[in-house]
Amino acid sequence: MFTTATVTETKKFPSGSTVFSLIQPTGKIHLGNYLGAVSNWKDISQADEDPSTRYIFGTADLHALTSVKDQQVLKNARHEAIASLLATGISPERCIIYHQSSVPEHAQLSWVLTCLTSMGALNRMTQWKSKSKVDEMSSISDLETMGKTKAGVFTYPILQSADVLIYKSTHVPVGEDQAQHLELTRTIAQAFNSTYKTDFFPIPKSVLTPTKKILSLKNPSKKMSKSDADQNSCIYITETPDSIAKKIRKAATDSIQGKVYFDPENRPGVSNLINIVSGLSRKSIDETVKDLDWVKDHKQLKDHVTEMIVEEFKPKRHIFDDLMSDVAYLEQVTNKGREKAKAIAGPNMKEIERLIGLD
Repeated sequence: MFTTATVTETKKFPSGSTVFSLIQPTGKIHLGNYLGAVSNWKDISQADEDPSTRYIFGTADLHALTSVKDQQVLKNARHEAIASLLATGISPERCIIYHQSSVPEHAQLSWVLTCLTSMGALNRMTQWKSKSKVDEMSSISDLETMGKTKAGVFTYPILQSADVLIYKSTHVPVGEDQAQHLELTRTIAQAFNSTYKTDFFPIPKSVLTPTKKILSLKNPSKKMSKSDADQNSCIYITETPDSIAKKIRKAATDSIQGKVYFDPENRPGVSNLINIVSGLSRKSIDETVKDLDWVKDHKQLKDHVTEMIVEEFKPKRHIFDDLMSDVAYLEQVTNKGREKAKAIAGPNMKEIERLIGLD
């Protein structure tokens, strides 16, 4: 099993820890990204004053090549992703903030790890099936499935493992949907250490995000996504109060009247709204339900959710807009981050080359 820890357990990481995570540069972040990843990054980096603990965050822009094909779209999305990280309060002084593609050691290590990873291990992953739009019971050995699946989508988890391991990361903040890939990262790290008779790679722990997965506002059977055809299902940090209120008013609930309670199976829409409140208030689901004891109907719940989101995102929206008008500053941040990242990844890759005989 993949070793995990809760955020409350890791407000202070062991001295010398390296905390690492990336976000897909698909543009400005939405509520699901914010509560599922970025706000957690901010919280844990701000809570830890130990200078020996490194925080490395950025954009997984090499991973974006599996879906984004337009050059200008990707360039702008990279800027928006960095602006979103900064707007949410992640400090470029405390954290290394950079673009994955600017550090070539990611791709270099990925090939080394590819040579240690079995097709069977990759076949057991689930995300490549959803990305390729094939049945979850499909196998890469099926000719039809093979024809629909790009090699980059299939081997994506190996590059993800290289992202983590090139910095000898000890802790990786993740949501539930990435737990499987991190289990593979552990397996790959152990395979490398065993093959080359070393303990070079630490076995990273996952730091699970306290907030459960944020679901689509319109269809709570699936997660909130920027690619959803119905954009009323998704709220971005850049949205105006009126736009947020409109989307929450249209959010799916149910026909059950009276007090609200958390029941994802029978009340998915209401439970999703409770989960949003839980994430924004940084309280457990049980605490949140108690706090919502005053709510008597869906309208009161939606009004409360709207107020909380508007309050949370209002300053961030203005900061984001200011940052996007100063691309030179965004590039200054990522250039500085790149140099810091390379100062770690470069020597690590040199040692890896020595271990495998490529020095």
